Amino acid sequence: MRRLMYVCFFLLLLMMLAACGEKSQDEVMQDLDQKLQDMNGYKTSASMTLETGDEPRTYDVGVSYMQNEQNKYYKVDLKNENEEQNQMIIRNDDGVFVLTPSLNKSFRFQSDWPNNNSQVYLYESLISDILMDAERTFSIHEDTYVFETKTNYQNKNLHHQEIVLDTKTLAPRSVKIYDADYKELVSVEFSDFEENAEFEQSDFDTERNMTAANMEVSASAGNEKNNEEQQSRKDSFEVVYPTFEPQGAVLEDTNETNTAAGRKVVLTYGGDKPFTIVETPAAAEAVTADINMGKGGPVNLHTAIGARTENSLTWSSGGVEFLLASKHLNAEEMAAVARSMTEPAQAVK
Repeated sequence: MRRLMYVCFFLLLLMMLAACGEKSQDEVMQDLDQKLQDMNGYKTSASMTLETGDEPRTYDVGVSYMQNEQNKYYKVDLKNENEEQNQMIIRNDDGVFVLTPSLNKSFRFQSDWPNNNSQVYLYESLISDILMDAERTFSIHEDTYVFETKTNYQNKNLHHQEIVLDTKTLAPRSVKIYDADYKELVSVEFSDFEENAEFEQSDFDTERNMTAANMEVSASAGNEKNNEEQQSRKDSFEVVYPTFEPQGAVLEDTNETNTAAGRKVVLTYGGDKPFTIVETPAAAEAVTADINMGKGGPVNLHTAIGARTENSLTWSSGGVEFLLASKHLNAEEMAAVARSMTEPAQAVK
């Protein structure tokens, strides 16, 4: 009996010592705040899976981030081996850029991206979401801290998120984003994280990155096959209709014409929320097209990164280039219409 009491006391003592080693939520918050202030940069790789269509889509994501006294520099590389169109978002001293190497196009903005919304693959954005949510939940599971927070994503269907950090280093492990009914829509698994990685400003140069990406495109795809596919798209592509229409918008006309660049389709919506969608075959430019969009920024459309201005949204998907124009839709409504067109199984009418 006495031996059993000693064993129970010893086990209780071990549990108490283990509990004493755990940090409180307030202590972890202080560590995260300090991390945010001290960090000069990082490099990370991740796998992002989207559950927003009929079938999951997985993307390889690479992020490079550098901060100095002058600016914050970003390069986000999004790749899917089953899709011909990979894209990059770059921020440097010249602005914010959306690069589509397969089309040899670069959209340039004067934008405060990524500060205006949550960004699932940016570490400092995740920390900010944790710190800013006074109603967050916190738990410790084995060697990880698990937070559940509200979100501020461009897509308002992304309602709340679970962020998992390493207890020793506070490095990101994973993120899961859910809708209001707790259905998982996006998951990100981080495979490595190098804090305070060293970069040169040239690592964030758009011309250098476009050239390097074009070399990858040329190496991975047959030029003759690409030319045949582009010619085929000029003559024929499936017309894509939005499955989401803002309340008060009505499709009034579908007009098709043939131009020197190929088939052109114009969808005209009237009503209280009028807008126009132009669809043309996506074709690579002979030389890099640097398109200055003025004020605006990148928009996450699930399977593509769009380029937004005050009254328009441009993106490419499935070999088709889309332009949505309206003076009556706000940024959220334009993005919702575009997202409903980027999932082929759902969007082709």
